[in-house]
Amino acid sequence: MTLTSRTFGLLSAFTRENPSMRLGQLADAAGLPLTTTHRIVADLLACGALERDASGSLHVGLRLWEIGSLAPRGHTLREVALPFLEDLYVATRENVQLAVREGLESVFVERLTGREAVTVMTRVGARFPLPSTGVGRALLAHAPADVQEQALAQPVRRWTERTETDPARLRAVLAEVHRTGVAISDREVTDDAVSVAAPVRGPGREVVAAVSLVVRSGTASTAALVPAVRAAALGVSRSLGAPPSAGRKNGWRATAVPDHPHPTRARTRRAAESTSGEPP
Repeated sequence: MTLTSRTFGLLSAFTRENPSMRLGQLADAAGLPLTTTHRIVADLLACGALERDASGSLHVGLRLWEIGSLAPRGHTLREVALPFLEDLYVATRENVQLAVREGLESVFVERLTGREAVTVMTRVGARFPLPSTGVGRALLAHAPADVQEQALAQPVRRWTERTETDPARLRAVLAEVHRTGVAISDREVTDDAVSVAAPVRGPGREVVAAVSLVVRSGTASTAALVPAVRAAALGVSRSLGAPPSAGRKNGWRATAVPDHPHPTRARTRRAAESTSGEPP
């Protein structure tokens, strides 16, 4: 094991459940000898990648966060997408999420939520298996065939009684998502939440991310949520340089819009307002 892999393994030992640890705890969590951990920690403290609080516990340092925030699939994508996500949130006051695929997991790079919105299990920076969530299905349905097979070859966790775990039925679900351009997860992760998601495309029409709206079950039909989510995803896609023709595939309609400083943002807002019935 190289020094780089040891260092990365040590940093990866910090989790949402264990964001702060003492030196011995960190060594155990990383599976490293105490002397090795002490040496690596000293270097990381010196460069600001780790910090030590008044109690002596270690946690991720601000410098590491600064570097991580520059990742293009997080920082750049988030900056482009945020105006459209904000429009969707302002009009609905629900959970609005943006995620990318990393291997067989989705990584959430942005999330907006209100105090009255249904509680979800995701957070910015969190990873989640692809098959059960709305954003995960939107990403997986447009992933290479070998990635889909790898994801479905693994046991799918049953989060609720409604979670689909059968590989054959999940393949049919993904085929429908690919055909329509919309992914739905209805109470499959928590018993009270419904997620509607749509893919975001890049300049080459490749799917680079997914946008989702998560609402409390029974408050709105999925059919009513789809136009707003599609409009937000299309707006982000256009801003990333996706060609107009990208909107015509998978059920998207790239209709002309009137001249406006942010025409697709305006359409996102109108679609979201029609869903919620609330003013901006």
